[in-house]
Amino acid sequence: MRALDESDAGSRPLSARLSRERLGTPALAAAVAAVAAFGADLGYGTSAGTALGAGVTAAVAGSAAAVVKLTATHWPAAHRQAALRNQPGGAEQLRLQWLTAVEVRGIRPFIDQHRMTTAATRQGGGAAKRSASSAGQPKLRGADRSQAARRRTVLEQSFAHLPEADGPFAGRHAQITQIAQWVRQARASTETKPTVVLLEGPPGSGRTMLAVRAAHHLRDEFRGACLVDLRGDSPEQAPLPTRDALLHLLNRLGAPRDQLLFRERSAQDQHVRRLTELYHQYLTGLPVTIVLDDARDAEQVRTLIPERSDGLVLITSRTPLDLPDDLAAWVHRIEVGPLDEPGAEELLRASAEEPTGAGPYDGQSVERIAELCGRLPLALRIAGSSLGPRSPAALVTELEAYGPVGAVERTLWLRYTDQQEGARRLLRRLALAGRASLGGAAAAALLDADEQEAGRHLEALGRAGLIQHVRGSRYRLHDLVRSFAHARLLDEEQPEQRTAAQERLIRSYAELADSVIRLVDGKTSTRADIFGKGAAHGFASLDAALRWLDDESSFITAALRHAEGVDQSAVLHLLGALCDYCLLRGDLYRLGEISELTQAVDQGLLMRSVQWRTGIAARQLGELDQARTTLSSVVDLYFEAQHQAGAARALCSLGITLHHQGNLVEAAAKLREALELQRAEELRGDRAWTMHALAAVERDRGGLAEALELLGEALELHQESESLHGQAWAHFQLGQACLRMGDVPRAEAELRGALDAYSRTHDQRGEAWALTQLARARLVAGEASTAVDQFRQALARHRENEDARGEAWTLYYLGQALEERGDHDSAVRELERARTMFSRMRDVYGLACARHHSARVTRDLRAAQTGSLRNSGFARQLLQDARQDFRRVGVAHGEAWSCVELAVIDAGNGKAAQALELVDEAALLFAGYGDRRGRSWARFLRCTLLPFASAGGSVIGTAVAQEELAELLREMREEGTAGDSRLEGYAEAFALVLERGVEPETGWQAWQLGMVPSRHSREVMAVLPDPPRA
Repeated sequence: MRALDESDAGSRPLSARLSRERLGTPALAAAVAAVAAFGADLGYGTSAGTALGAGVTAAVAGSAAAVVKLTATHWPAAHRQAALRNQPGGAEQLRLQWLTAVEVRGIRPFIDQHRMTTAATRQGGGAAKRSASSAGQPKLRGADRSQAARRRTVLEQSFAHLPEADGPFAGRHAQITQIAQWVRQARASTETKPTVVLLEGPPGSGRTMLAVRAAHHLRDEFRGACLVDLRGDSPEQAPLPTRDALLHLLNRLGAPRDQLLFRERSAQDQHVRRLTELYHQYLTGLPVTIVLDDARDAEQVRTLIPERSDGLVLITSRTPLDLPDDLAAWVHRIEVGPLDEPGAEELLRASAEEPTGAGPYDGQSVERIAELCGRLPLALRIAGSSLGPRSPAALVTELEAYGPVGAVERTLWLRYTDQQEGARRLLRRLALAGRASLGGAAAAALLDADEQEAGRHLEALGRAGLIQHVRGSRYRLHDLVRSFAHARLLDEEQPEQRTAAQERLIRSYAELADSVIRLVDGKTSTRADIFGKGAAHGFASLDAALRWLDDESSFITAALRHAEGVDQSAVLHLLGALCDYCLLRGDLYRLGEISELTQAVDQGLLMRSVQWRTGIAARQLGELDQARTTLSSVVDLYFEAQHQAGAARALCSLGITLHHQGNLVEAAAKLREALELQRAEELRGDRAWTMHALAAVERDRGGLAEALELLGEALELHQESESLHGQAWAHFQLGQACLRMGDVPRAEAELRGALDAYSRTHDQRGEAWALTQLARARLVAGEASTAVDQFRQALARHRENEDARGEAWTLYYLGQALEERGDHDSAVRELERARTMFSRMRDVYGLACARHHSARVTRDLRAAQTGSLRNSGFARQLLQDARQDFRRVGVAHGEAWSCVELAVIDAGNGKAAQALELVDEAALLFAGYGDRRGRSWARFLRCTLLPFASAGGSVIGTAVAQEELAELLREMREEGTAGDSRLEGYAEAFALVLERGVEPETGWQAWQLGMVPSRHSREVMAVLPDPPRA
């Protein structure tokens, strides 16, 4: 104050500087100059007026110079004094403004940042020490036994595929006992080698029956069984290739299905080597019974013997097989020849149609019958079936009447002539059915009769021993009987009759199979022309229809191999129905058979139809690249053939595959193209399938309004076309859309409706998916423990179906449920497994989602261990990769939330300015697709960051944050919190924090206060208007 007073005393105002004392001398000098100028001009002879003007000018100029001099010294002094008093004034004022800007924009933010960093370092060090002392060991994860459980189930069911061990059996019990003894001896050995028993004997000697009886007798000793007909001595068909035998064994014994769907390969030998390696690896240490029926090639047999297993291999052959000496197996041989006399007599009596004990015992005739039958079990059973109505003596007479023919042929002629004409005609035409078992439907088609009449003839042939009972109401022909029937067919029927019977068989089965699939998929373009015929086939229910197709699928496949000259439209319908059945059941082995069959036929329409289904099957296996390539080629083939309906169906399947790959933009384009092609009235059923597929894509892209509209219309079209399966998928997609909106009750209702429809159509894959989403509904509802249990159940179902994509998404949701339950270690493991599976399938969208949530949980886990977010480098890299993936596939929702989570990490690491840029970008992305919930979170986080990232320092940043937070609170109170009630509470609490003041050294406190978005915050999209408040 003294300095200012002294300065005030030394300073003079402008009026003092212009006083009379200060102006006297300049005024006198100006007057003298004026007089001198006037006198000089007069002396030079100028006029008085001119001289006076010059004098006045000199006086004015002198006075002005004096005033300017005095005022010029006053202004700098005045500005200097004003600057000292922080008052406006001249250059000093500009210098003061510059210094203020440097302090506000440079020095003060630097000091604030230094205070924040120092405080965070001090707190982080202490937390790290505490974490190091309290960290515990992670819990060990139990072994995953779901794959072993699936294999055990399939192996137990494999015994049901063997022919039933019923009917008369005599004279071979000693051989079964011997086989059992060899098995037990091998088990007692220290070496692990299979027991190989060669059953060698002539046709009709009962080799196959003995092998089947032994397999059933030793069932408790082995975990599974499989019979393979190698067709070594078949006169009608070529021997079964080794590749097909390996595929059949792998399919029956429950091996992974990824090798069962045939694919193009450079060489068959390479495929066989790969399958052989897989076969031996799969059966290592797995004791199973394998029956190799009708073998002839010793090298093929050696390939099919699992050398690193203590299983049983029963090999039947007509001639002795020379197996190599270095074969790692216990090899035994049994000569299966004619029965002894007691055994032959026992079999004759057991095969008799009526008991023969009423009359006197005729041992001589019985012995003669056995001699005429060569004591071969097949001939004895056929001949014995006539005893009862015939006496043994009469039978001897009739058998001897056929002269010098083979024993089996003699008995066949006898029983063939005993039958009615209808039964004889059926036996002849059964030769057209090949080697597969058949039932009443096939017999009715061959006879052109009703199924009841055909069933009576089948039973009569079965009682006569001319056909062998397999299981239930199914029968098959013995090879010798088939040869006999085929010879009678050629002799007694015209070629046109044979062709007509074959065509009736194919056409009848096409209509039946089509009607079954139509009950599932409804009236689509592939089977709309025969709509309405299903009731005529007498299926009491959908379940009965599907069971019928289960039984007949093998026969249909065999019948298709002999469909030359048959109406191709019927063949196409039958192929399509069988392929759809294979997709429904997941029977990729049979689908592979059909694919190979159509490639051999090389007919365009058939190949396109089967190739389309093959692409869908590849997608089910998780081979998305293969599926995309296959379906793209099918689309081109349909367009080349100008088949618009087929092209639209293939485009729909291609769009679904692109969706599974995460290519949502292109998927939507393909599905919309398919919809344009399906505008015709007759394609309304096809259109429904495309619409619910497009709805799923739009749901993932954030377009919930359009998705709900599409699903509503798709559901109506599915109901119109009576597609129960389509309704199931529409309800399923609608349930997922409701979960995206946070409407759990409605979602659960839709998903339970889908689960019921999947169960009715026997769609096990669909059931597993519905269980996954129902568990997810429990997770959204906040019941994490219940959700974990349900996810594990669904996971086991997906693994049973070998649905890689279903397993990956279930693991993904399971990781979230474990996180919600607080088990972060297990959550990270499950999410990493899901990430690996998505990466292997090349599903970019799934991979991005897994990366995003794995990063979140990893960040939280490390933060819990260290007490801060400063060890989140790996999590940040995962989030950055997820953000790029979301951007690449066009999912703004995922990219925006990745930006939010990245901002949380950056803010926790003291990079507030970088975090502020990220939340601003997230807000723009949320606004782009109208997600009010996400945008509110981004705006709230911006308010928490402004005090630490504002260019004007914490004071100015706090003021701006208060203003923006007040606006956000006003909007949330007026429009609602978009389904996240916590956000409004956080905003109100942080407003109080801002009012109290935010010190830079405290650092960004939103993480410690828990004011950051959780997993549930991302779960729900608020893109639709909120319902009005009550």
